[in-house]
Amino acid sequence: MDSRGAQGANIAPDADPSPAADAAWRNPSIADYVRLFRPKQWSKNLLVFAAYIFAARFTDPEATRLVLIAFAAMCLLSSGTYALNDVLDRGRDRQHPEKRSRPLASGAIPAAIGAILGAALVVGGLALVIAFLNSSSLAIVAAYLGIQALYNTVLKRVPIADVFSIALGFVLRAVLGAAAIWAPVSGWLLFCTGALALMLGFAKRRHEFLIQGQDRASSRESLVGYSKAALDALVIITATAAALCYGIYAIDSSTARKYPALILTTLFVVYGVARYVLLVFSRDEGGEPADVLLKDPHILGSVLLFVAASVVAVSGVSIPLLEQ
Repeated sequence: MDSRGAQGANIAPDADPSPAADAAWRNPSIADYVRLFRPKQWSKNLLVFAAYIFAARFTDPEATRLVLIAFAAMCLLSSGTYALNDVLDRGRDRQHPEKRSRPLASGAIPAAIGAILGAALVVGGLALVIAFLNSSSLAIVAAYLGIQALYNTVLKRVPIADVFSIALGFVLRAVLGAAAIWAPVSGWLLFCTGALALMLGFAKRRHEFLIQGQDRASSRESLVGYSKAALDALVIITATAAALCYGIYAIDSSTARKYPALILTTLFVVYGVARYVLLVFSRDEGGEPADVLLKDPHILGSVLLFVAASVVAVSGVSIPLLEQ
C-alpha cells in the first residue's frame, strides 16, 4: 500500500483469521454450503455462451454439448475459487457489515472444510476441461486460475488493478466458450465484455466505499486508494465504453456484416447499461451485480430480450432497411 493509503488506516491484518468464530462449530446446514458455493454468481458464467450464440452454433448438437461442459466447468471453478478466497479473507470479512454473515466468516463452516471443498471443486472443473474440451480451453482455464490466485494474494489490495483482474476473468469466460466450440470471437465483443465487467466492478467498489464509511480499510485494503468522485467517474467511463464497444461490434464486426439485424440488439444493451447506472447513482446499488440482475425487472428483461433478439438476428432474419 502507498503512504497515502496507509496513513491513518486502521487495517485489520489478514493474519488474524482464527478468532473464536473459527472454533465455533455447529453442524453446517445445506444452506450454509449453498451460500459458500454462491450458485447465484453462476450468472457470470453465462458469458461462456456468447460465441455459441453469435456464431449461430445453437443448432449444432456437438457445439451444444461442448459449451454446456464449458459452462459446468466454469461453475465448478468459480465456486471453488470463491470458497478458497473466503478462506483467505474470513478475517477481513468479519469486519464487513454484509460479508460477516458468510459461512466461513461466521464460523458456520470451519476453514479447513472450506479449503478442502474449494480445492475439490477446482479439481473437478479442471477434470471436466481435461476430459472433454481441447487444449486451448485448458490454457484459458489455467490463465483464469492464475489470475484468481494473483488477485487473492496481491492484486485485491491494489486500486484499479483489483477491478481489472476481475474484469479479465469475465473476458476469459467468453474466450473459453469460443475455444470450446472452435469458434472465432470478435475483439469488439471482448472489449464490450471487459468494459461491462469493469463497470460492474467499479460499481461494487463504490457500494463498498459508501457502506463501509471510515472503516472501509478493515475489510478491503484497496478501498483506501479510491475516492467517491473517482469511483463515480470510473463507473461512467466504463459504462460508456461498454455501450460504444457493443455498438461498434453490432455494426462493423464480421458477424454484424453477415447478420445486419444484429444492430437491433444494441437497444437492449444500452437500455440495460443505462438502467444499471441509474440504480448505482440513485439508489447506491451495485454491491452484488447478480442480485441486481435477478431482482430488477428492467435489467432482467433487457438481458432476456437481448438474448432472444440475438438468436433471431443470427438466424438470418432479413430486414430490408438494414441490408448493406
